[in-house]
Amino acid sequence: MTEVLFEITDENLETGLRGYPVGYCTTSTVDPQKGLYYMGHPVSEIDGWEPEKVIYLLYYGREGSNEEIECFSNDLKRRSPCSPELISSIKQLPIKCHPMKLFSASILLASGYEGVQNYREDCLNLIAKAPEIAATVINHHAGWNSKNPSRPELGYIENFIHMLNVPNTKIDQLISPFKLFNILHYDHGGGNLSAFVGKAVASGLEDMYGAIAAAMCALAGPRHGKANQDCLEFVEKLIKELGNEPTEEQVENALRRKLANQELVFGYGHAVLRVEDPRATVLYKVTSESYPNHPLVKMAHLLRKAGVKVLKENPKISDPFPNVDAISGIMLNASGFPYPVYYTVLFGLARIVGISRQIVYEREEAREGKGTPIVRPKYIYTAPS
Repeated sequence: MTEVLFEITDENLETGLRGYPVGYCTTSTVDPQKGLYYMGHPVSEIDGWEPEKVIYLLYYGREGSNEEIECFSNDLKRRSPCSPELISSIKQLPIKCHPMKLFSASILLASGYEGVQNYREDCLNLIAKAPEIAATVINHHAGWNSKNPSRPELGYIENFIHMLNVPNTKIDQLISPFKLFNILHYDHGGGNLSAFVGKAVASGLEDMYGAIAAAMCALAGPRHGKANQDCLEFVEKLIKELGNEPTEEQVENALRRKLANQELVFGYGHAVLRVEDPRATVLYKVTSESYPNHPLVKMAHLLRKAGVKVLKENPKISDPFPNVDAISGIMLNASGFPYPVYYTVLFGLARIVGISRQIVYEREEAREGKGTPIVRPKYIYTAPS
């Protein structure tokens, strides 16, 4: 074990704990030059795996055999049905709220109906039940009123899409992009805001459902999970401004104008990465192959080039490259799900897998099974200026 010492200075304070090691993550890591790894596997090598296989990898820390994954998938199917009382309660939530508020509230409600007060069991139960919870929230908020009952035998993502009642869209056209989106968002190291918040809440011995509900509230903000929605809206506005067939030079000039007006350019930069997000690289490839003529896809690919060029002109920008949010919402839209208000719910559905497993580690396995202590950082008093 390596001992790491820090000298704390004024410059280290009020920086969101950026870069401070505070624990261990046993599920994934983010390398500044290579990107996201799940248990030593770069995401670019597992993007074609079935979701259940990736969930097994994250939960057990190793690649399962075909027999083990089949058994695990059957266990998730057994755990997946939500109680009718929970579904009824979700449908009574006010639809004036953003769907992420409804999603967080629904997970909190699930504690009373589904919780067993055991972190390991609640981790697997929540992973299994999350697709039905998310589908119910989206249908309720959108007014789609799906009457498709849960059919776990279809598969993890297949059942989720089956339960949605997406207008004018065939189920088959959503399966592949939804699986890819799901897999690429399962986990992202231990220090991202939603994971940290979930673990911090669980450190007070709040149950899994309450901790994950808090994590989803953290994910909901525009600096975190809502960024994919904001990126899509940013691309849509550029199309309205420049038309469907702009040149790369026109896009560059538009970005320069926005920066000169101190407007935000969405989809670029990352807290850790100093290269293009490998998850984004995967999605750029998929969108160019599957939806090359979609206006949003064409603009996103123009931005991929123009954005890097323009942002590199500012020497203060350390990471001028696209992140996953620059293209993930574009893929969902092009695939037949043009409802950006629900993209963060899809993000949350995926991220539940990694965060809940990290909570199991911190509550059940860390410090030889004693678990981590309650989160209690020190704040230094300073008089108001």
